[in-house]
Amino acid sequence: SFVHVAYDDLLFHECCGEGTFGSVYRAIWVSHGGQEVAVKKLNQMEKEAHVLSVLSHRNVIQFYGACVDPPNFCIVTEYAPYGSLFDFLSTKESEKLEFSQLLSWSRDIALGMNYLHEEAPVAVIHRDLKSKNVVICNDFTLKICDFGASRFFGETIVMTITGTYPWMAPELIQGLPTSELCDVYSFGVVLWEMLTREVPFKGLQGFQVAWVVVENHERPTIPECCPQRFSNLMRTCWSSTVNERPSFYDIIGELNSMMNDDDLGVTTNHFLGNKEEWKSDIEEKMNELQEKERELGEREQALQGREEKLKEWEEKLRKEMR
Repeated sequence: SFVHVAYDDLLFHECCGEGTFGSVYRAIWVSHGGQEVAVKKLNQMEKEAHVLSVLSHRNVIQFYGACVDPPNFCIVTEYAPYGSLFDFLSTKESEKLEFSQLLSWSRDIALGMNYLHEEAPVAVIHRDLKSKNVVICNDFTLKICDFGASRFFGETIVMTITGTYPWMAPELIQGLPTSELCDVYSFGVVLWEMLTREVPFKGLQGFQVAWVVVENHERPTIPECCPQRFSNLMRTCWSSTVNERPSFYDIIGELNSMMNDDDLGVTTNHFLGNKEEWKSDIEEKMNELQEKERELGEREQALQGREEKLKEWEEKLRKEMR
């Protein structure tokens, strides 16, 4: 059960984001002293309110209630004034990101996810973890939001395709049975985003990303000079063998250990501050993938054209044989 919010009690302001399952607005909750909140409008009352209503953690967005009066379905949560991590990573400000902040934010996400998997009253698989679904709150902590794709553990065996391809684990893309370890894969992509301040698989269409991830086992390009401990962590998170991926409990342990590694701090700050040294690694790989996809597309078109030609000849031949 949760607080039922009257739709008329909400004063809507600007749209501050498009979630996978609905648009998010900044709003004022009038009867609560004009409190600033985030309101996600939904086409129908999704499970999200039921998932959020059982959760409480400093790295998970705080749920206030929901409006369930048809046709006005929406979810009311705390408002994150600094927007999403995805948006932040494309700003000039993000160029100042340093080792200590990067680790602190990585821990925020890992702690929130470990809570969902291991500590919440009902364990939850998020299934749509990405930088757009992580928001920066008042004290600069990160919180996980958008639980539209979430499922309680053991709820269904085969998952429908949700999420966004560049962040999705191969088993999720294929619609195979998934475990909580699909969220670990996504975490690896978010960590890559923070380290590189790049968009994963930029320039490829969703279905192309799905193909190269599943069929070619491609992953976001890790520059050669990326500090080894981060490279190793990302690679284990992205393992095609699901059970080889670490749990968030293990990830938190590794991040805590990294905090005490002074050499890692120095090499990471050098890496973060000298993007011009390694940016071409990512660009070259993306160009190569785009070229491969173009060739594949042209080949498919040629094959399709040939098939159509053969059908045309067959038809002519049939007519002549009559």
